[in-house]
Amino acid sequence: MNGSLTAIDYVVLGVYLAVTLAIGLRVARGMHTGREYFLAGRSLPWWAVGFSLVATDIGGTDIVGVGGAAYSHGMAVANFEWIGCVPAMLLAAFIFVPVFYRAGVYTIPEYMERRFHAGVRVALAACWLIFMACNLGIMLYASGVMMHGIFGWDPRWCVLITAFLVGFYTLAGGMAAVVYTDVLQCVVMIGGCLLVTVFGLVELGGLDGLTERLEAREAAAHVDLLLPVDTPTPFPWPGVFFGLALVLGPAYWIGNQAIVQRSLGARSEREATASYVSGAVLKNVIPLVVAVPGLVAFALYPDLEKGDAAFPELVSRLMPAGLRGLFFAAFIAALMSSVDSYLNAAAAIVSKDFYARFWRKETTDQALLAVGRTATFGLLVWAVGFALVLERLEGGGIYAVFQTLMAFFQGPALALLITGLLWPRANGTGAMTGFLGGVLCAVGLFTLSSETVSKALGWEPLFRIADPFLYFSVWAFLTALVLMVVVSLATAPAPEEKTRGLVFRRRGGAGKEGEPA
Repeated sequence: MNGSLTAIDYVVLGVYLAVTLAIGLRVARGMHTGREYFLAGRSLPWWAVGFSLVATDIGGTDIVGVGGAAYSHGMAVANFEWIGCVPAMLLAAFIFVPVFYRAGVYTIPEYMERRFHAGVRVALAACWLIFMACNLGIMLYASGVMMHGIFGWDPRWCVLITAFLVGFYTLAGGMAAVVYTDVLQCVVMIGGCLLVTVFGLVELGGLDGLTERLEAREAAAHVDLLLPVDTPTPFPWPGVFFGLALVLGPAYWIGNQAIVQRSLGARSEREATASYVSGAVLKNVIPLVVAVPGLVAFALYPDLEKGDAAFPELVSRLMPAGLRGLFFAAFIAALMSSVDSYLNAAAAIVSKDFYARFWRKETTDQALLAVGRTATFGLLVWAVGFALVLERLEGGGIYAVFQTLMAFFQGPALALLITGLLWPRANGTGAMTGFLGGVLCAVGLFTLSSETVSKALGWEPLFRIADPFLYFSVWAFLTALVLMVVVSLATAPAPEEKTRGLVFRRRGGAGKEGEPA
């Protein structure tokens, strides 16, 4: 696709960027407090938060990567949306988000201190901050490399320009600017990718033509969603079910600060729930506009050297001038929506879980706004510097490394959230023991090869069910869960102030902030 953009494509892209910045600046008017900066003053409508949840989850690298995975392995990659996201979002909507909302917290680590103690808060906040800060740099680096490969642009300039655009409206408008620009970005992303899908299917003669081409290439299995245990692909059904659906999916949608924070800015508890439900409905569409183009590309161009070239190849060969610019706007939209969300969430952790908790406990809400903007700027500078260092080192494998590192603490964190929110008997001692034990379990399993571990335990078939990050997340979760239950039962129960309003109880009606659940 290098060099294939025309003047009209650049006009389309320029209009999109101008509208994005205008929305961010418009929302930024009247920003006076930290509550407005991090939670949009709890004024966000459910539909905007729902769009933002989807936009945050789908980055520019995901558009190219999911299409590439579908090209190489088939539609089984859609399970990351349909099985890994939708059930977890509905679980979060009706069980977890209402409790977080009524508790009036800004961050998930803040909830952990209220439910357990400060040590659990610091441990989880440190894990998320390190991951998000590094992941910001990785997202900028990976997207710069992709833009260079697709469009021939200098990756360093891509990093700097993207950071400037995202930083501009995130610094100015905080969470409100992030959410409302995410709405535009989500619409552009889905629309641009949908056009690629439509043009590809028209070229093939519709769904029947796609099926015929796949059968002719002896690739009918590309449409299978559930793959056997011994499949050579990374998506066997046991790994998808046990690792993704039961652990990593819920951990992401329930405990990821960058995700949950926007629902905490909804206008009411009812709207916070509705935002997750609407996001889950919208999530069902994503594989159709992101994964299906990979199948279309395989049917049309089966000899591509890399699966990640599937989307660019379709855009370059099938889409006319102007619409190519729309796809590029969709790609940029997906990139920006992920970066802005992680930037604001990481700044919230710095400001609330460290500065306001340990440095200035009596800080005012107005002072928190200044701290939040300072943290945002500092994190942005760090992310750009980290991205440029990765560019010089050509560290493409870093992305996979940090995604794997997230699995070290996601499983244990989920165990804490589930037991803490559903079981009043859970206490801080059990939580800290379980979290540390779960992390050590994940690190231990990762350090040892799966073959070594399975042979030692005599469970070799069990450890062949999936890639390492899927299976060790399961065992880390179970280890943390068992340790937390055993230690909590062996020690004194949590005092009443650690459970009042902080555990789930069935009740009618929408609660107000601070009410007991």
